[in-house]
Amino acid sequence: MSDLVIEATGLRKEFRTRRGVRVAVDNLDLRVPAGGVHGFLGPNGSGKTTTIRMLLGLARPTKGTMALLGEPVPRRLPAVIGRVGAVVESPKFGPSFTGRQNLTLLADAIGVPTDRVEWSLQQVGLMDRRNDRYKAYSLGMKQRLAIAATLLKKPELLILDEPTNGLDPAGIREIRDTIRRLGETGTTVLLSSHILAEVQQVCASATIIGNGHLLATGKVDDMLGHGSAYRVVVDSPGLAGRVLTAAGYTVTGHSGALKVECSHPEEVNRILGEAGIWASELSPVRPDLETVFLELTAGDTLGGPR
Repeated sequence: MSDLVIEATGLRKEFRTRRGVRVAVDNLDLRVPAGGVHGFLGPNGSGKTTTIRMLLGLARPTKGTMALLGEPVPRRLPAVIGRVGAVVESPKFGPSFTGRQNLTLLADAIGVPTDRVEWSLQQVGLMDRRNDRYKAYSLGMKQRLAIAATLLKKPELLILDEPTNGLDPAGIREIRDTIRRLGETGTTVLLSSHILAEVQQVCASATIIGNGHLLATGKVDDMLGHGSAYRVVVDSPGLAGRVLTAAGYTVTGHSGALKVECSHPEEVNRILGEAGIWASELSPVRPDLETVFLELTAGDTLGGPR
């Protein structure tokens, strides 16, 4: 049995418009391993939502094959959909009902035990506000209640499409903490987002797409790499910079210290020591996910199907 909870190969989706055929997803391969949080990253208009809609049977692919939890979809989607939760669009809740009442009604409708309501609210951190009316909830709380609704059936796979859109920093933090907890407790989460910090803070692995194409995939740490520059902190940065430049290194300022392009930091330390300069810090400078993302999506354009 495959250890992939999502597996898509050669996925393509075409839309017919007045100007002809628009390709939203083009020959996309997507592999999501079981466990933890996997980022699905790309600019708005890159095909993320279209891909998710195809996986959930809300849109039919023009070409390609897909599988969820080892079952081919859309052919076997009815057999597997009970093990999958998704928040793709804002769900409709009764504004005058409390959070608990809304979930209880939903639990009755889908035939799951109502004792899961309290459990679901606990998972998203809404137990203290479970008796407040939905219309009094903040946007972040409403989004967490939407996630709680998907948790009623205890899904093995949870798909979230841009869950922090429109939220203030406090709401973003709440959703991020919720997603991190879910990933740590055994649920596999596919997190679609264009927010780099969000993905870097909660995802162990990620897939980056642009214009419907696969650009990169793998562990986030591997994508960031180890770099070939080091941050050097010394008491005399001007003198240290001149010494290292004279030794043939490229030296620039970096966050109140020096950034030295090198492959062997021990040589930098030796050269400084011979000049009577002692470094209090010599640490690798790693690119952040934003740098990687911008390099990979430099040619991407916005607009069209998401």
